[in-house]
Amino acid sequence: MKKCILFLLLILLNSCGVRKSIQHLPQTEGYNNEMPVVVKHSPESFSYKDNFLFKNKQNNLWEMYVEGDALQRGLIMGSLSDSLMKKQETVFFGKIKQIVPSNFKLRLLRQFLKVYNRKLYKNVSEEYQTEIYGLSRFSSKEFDDIAPQYLRALYLHGAHDIGHALTDLALVGCTSFAVWNKKTPDGSLLIGRNLDFYAGDDFAENKIVYFIKPDLGHPYVSVSWPGMIGVVSGMNLEGLTVTINAGKSDIPWVAKTPVSILAREILQYAGTIDEAIALAKKREVFVSESIMVGSANDGKAILLEVSPNHFGVYDVPNNSELICANHFQSETYKNDKKNNKHIIESHSKYRFDRMEELLEENQTITPKEAVKILRDKNGLKGKSIGFGNEKALNQLLAHHGIVFKPKDKLVWISANPYQLGEFVCYDLNKVFGSKIENNSTTSEMKTMAESNLNIEKDTFLETKAYSDYEKYRIQNREFDHYIESKTAISEEMISEFKSLNAEHWVVYYKIGKYYQEKKQYQKAFDNFETALTKEITTLPDRKTVEKQLKKAKRKL
Repeated sequence: MKKCILFLLLILLNSCGVRKSIQHLPQTEGYNNEMPVVVKHSPESFSYKDNFLFKNKQNNLWEMYVEGDALQRGLIMGSLSDSLMKKQETVFFGKIKQIVPSNFKLRLLRQFLKVYNRKLYKNVSEEYQTEIYGLSRFSSKEFDDIAPQYLRALYLHGAHDIGHALTDLALVGCTSFAVWNKKTPDGSLLIGRNLDFYAGDDFAENKIVYFIKPDLGHPYVSVSWPGMIGVVSGMNLEGLTVTINAGKSDIPWVAKTPVSILAREILQYAGTIDEAIALAKKREVFVSESIMVGSANDGKAILLEVSPNHFGVYDVPNNSELICANHFQSETYKNDKKNNKHIIESHSKYRFDRMEELLEENQTITPKEAVKILRDKNGLKGKSIGFGNEKALNQLLAHHGIVFKPKDKLVWISANPYQLGEFVCYDLNKVFGSKIENNSTTSEMKTMAESNLNIEKDTFLETKAYSDYEKYRIQNREFDHYIESKTAISEEMISEFKSLNAEHWVVYYKIGKYYQEKKQYQKAFDNFETALTKEITTLPDRKTVEKQLKKAKRKL
């Protein structure tokens, strides 16, 4: 079987399509190819002409302002954030090398990426390929064994989609909402979302708030990580917002348009919902995704539900609120078996229902109330379900939380940790309406935030419960290691593990697994039984616990 797979890989690697994709380079002629000479004002502030990168006082929240054509934007972004980019690559590919430690398997992974991504360059516009090329000039050479700089940067923009498809949503459980008319004090649109994309604490350590003023299209703001030109959460100067939520996907055979690149194109070139729909219909994606599009010009939000085989638009014409989790709602997917199964088996509908509860509790939603909703850690009817439970809106792993007020061009972005830190406010009218004074010419650089409009950090950060949760996260990883290596765990540590997060079903399941390995079946049975009294995340997880309970019972 292995020989057959290797034979097929060799055929594919020698195919015309794979060779072309590996050899392809984007258009650079006709663009400004001036290599930026960055001025370092301090370890946390850098500039090149009117462009700059600055770390504000919040926890590892960076602000970047960039303008110019596609190549120039990429070169400037890369030159300003080269150390952050290299660190991000080290974190990401270091994680891959932990998962795939053998050189042989890494070589197979490299060949897989070449085959899988062979059509990626055909589905990313020339403009964005050129921007990625400029950015890639400043990436690390340490990982050239995986792919050369440009190809690697291009592949990384499809990593969210590939991870989403291959891990079957193990990394994402985002929730978002939009309210308008009678649900906001002034009737204007308000949008909130959590990006629960988790690739490790180090991956989320440095967040960049990108303020991009392209030579074509609309200026916009987005928040993501170093080395990313795609958009996961953003708003343009027209007051059009885009956020993406993963849906249920089959494993695709070939990469096409990454969803973050599609979201970027919508943000840069659309000013209305109709323009966003028209752009989305032009692109072929390779995973399923809900794209929430809010529009100040239309005064409402809709969902674009895209997948490799279908395209749906979900509108709520007689309502003043829209909720999005990780399942589709449009008529297009009404009879979709995979989507319907996902609604039954996953935690998506549970989070949807919790969001609905919280919106109903408030007659109107303000930005401060929106942040409070995004930080909610409880289950339905306020039930305590354990910290870090994926059924909660706040799973205590979010890359960021974000709130938009499109009419006023205001955006609030969370500082670390998760969405618990201060929500920092920016006014796009001020950012793009006039030059940023002195930031590129003085060592005393300053934040672009409207600090008087910031929303304070969550008081939960000062509690023993939060401190216990952080200890729990460490012990949770240790438990996994101990179980895998069959290392003995003291009864004191087991007792402490329970006390740190007593309502989370995972605690009792892992303790049960440990006792099962040690053939202490009564203790295993007791812990599995307790796990079943807690709010278990998904239907498959519940079946797993029930299976282990029956196994322990048979051994008694």
